Amino acid sequence: MRTIAIIEDEKLFGGELKRRFEREGWQVTLSPTITDARRVVLELGFAPEIVLSDMNLPDGNGLDFLEEVRKAGGRGEWIFLSGYGTRRDIDRALALGALDFLSKPIDYHKLDLTIAAASRGARAQQRLTDAARSQSQKYSPDHFVGSSAAATRVRNVLLQLARLPTSNVLLAGETGTGKGLAAKILHYGSSRAQEAFVDVNCAAFPKDMLESELFGHEPGAFTGAKGRHRGLLEQADGGTLFLDEIGEMELGLQSKLLTAIEEQSFRRLGGEQKTFVDVQLIAASNRNLRQAADEGRFRADLYHRISVFEVDLPPLRDRLEDIEELTMTVIQEFNVHAGKNVHIVPDKVWNALKSYSWPGNMRELRNVLERSVLLSTGPELTAEWLGLSNDRSINSAVTPAASADNGNWIRLPLDGSMALEEMERFIIQTALEKHDYNVMATARALGTTRETLRYRVQKYGLMKRVFGTSSDTDRC
Repeated sequence: MRTIAIIEDEKLFGGELKRRFEREGWQVTLSPTITDARRVVLELGFAPEIVLSDMNLPDGNGLDFLEEVRKAGGRGEWIFLSGYGTRRDIDRALALGALDFLSKPIDYHKLDLTIAAASRGARAQQRLTDAARSQSQKYSPDHFVGSSAAATRVRNVLLQLARLPTSNVLLAGETGTGKGLAAKILHYGSSRAQEAFVDVNCAAFPKDMLESELFGHEPGAFTGAKGRHRGLLEQADGGTLFLDEIGEMELGLQSKLLTAIEEQSFRRLGGEQKTFVDVQLIAASNRNLRQAADEGRFRADLYHRISVFEVDLPPLRDRLEDIEELTMTVIQEFNVHAGKNVHIVPDKVWNALKSYSWPGNMRELRNVLERSVLLSTGPELTAEWLGLSNDRSINSAVTPAASADNGNWIRLPLDGSMALEEMERFIIQTALEKHDYNVMATARALGTTRETLRYRVQKYGLMKRVFGTSSDTDRC
């Protein structure tokens, strides 16, 4: 049922409005004073879709009451009625989010049009509220599944951070450890849950395109810029911007991002006017940004700005005691999606899952289980579709399914059991071992540059020897 609260001290006019809306099927409350309206809305918890309020009441001002309701988290569309109103009153009403300001005596045709617009706005706002509530339930800290000490620590940290006022957070960890999930938990558990959550993978865009995506552009800012484009920072106003793989961002763009974060404002490409925003920033990287900052590959001032709080997400191999709980949770999810009823996991399968090193972490586990559930023909999760080798060492970062033959050949599986990054890591490690960790020799063998190889060595944690004397400069 549609709901409306009327705050009006003129008895005849208030009663006429109440009867009019009740005839149209509205649930109506009528309050002659601010005190009574405060009791109905704030104390009894009545949350009307629309509030139709006089401006000046015997015990207070309607604008002051709107501000009080907004501070208490109240929503709804507000329409003010007044025999007189200054430009300042109108501006304040609009600033507080009021929909309209109607003068007395009331033009009922205009009132009906305004109420219809308010009703549409209220329904749209309710849909947003319901969606945010659904997302908040979907991305609660409990959805970071696991009973291990590592998983419990992450859940507790996320719960604490979500309750704090706006602050920048850096999520660190290997690929597939759940940084995207953690970012959504932080957003939907915060006071910004009903606002936008905007995410972008910085590694997915060329430098020039990423700048336009972040800050937007004006018509003619560059070739092909035919219209105005609202950037992701602007789209995230009031909510959260999640910058995944921020370590891949070009240094020049990092400088512009730092200024935008500090000033909470920016200029679109080709624009002269500043755009002001209120954005919570969550960044993520599978690279060691502290080390990258120390080595000049990432701006140190930006690192310190985005890492007010830094959360390290553990790799799956460090929380293997969570495998059973994670597996059953994921199986149930894919059962629902695929209409399956897989619920039996044989000991052979458990042994395979628990003895595997999971270099792709949760993303790899989900892929393996999705394939196995979708291809299952009964209630049992068979080992047939796992694609895992039982002889994998938990502490080894190298996948035995990939192997280095004698000579200059490397064999790699193409059955989906090995991710692309895992293949690259294995190739580099094998080449390094073959050339006794000599950077120049390994770079020549792989047909790449010394700088590119060093970056990959650090990215995959393959540093085996620390630089000592100048004679060691060609070794990792």
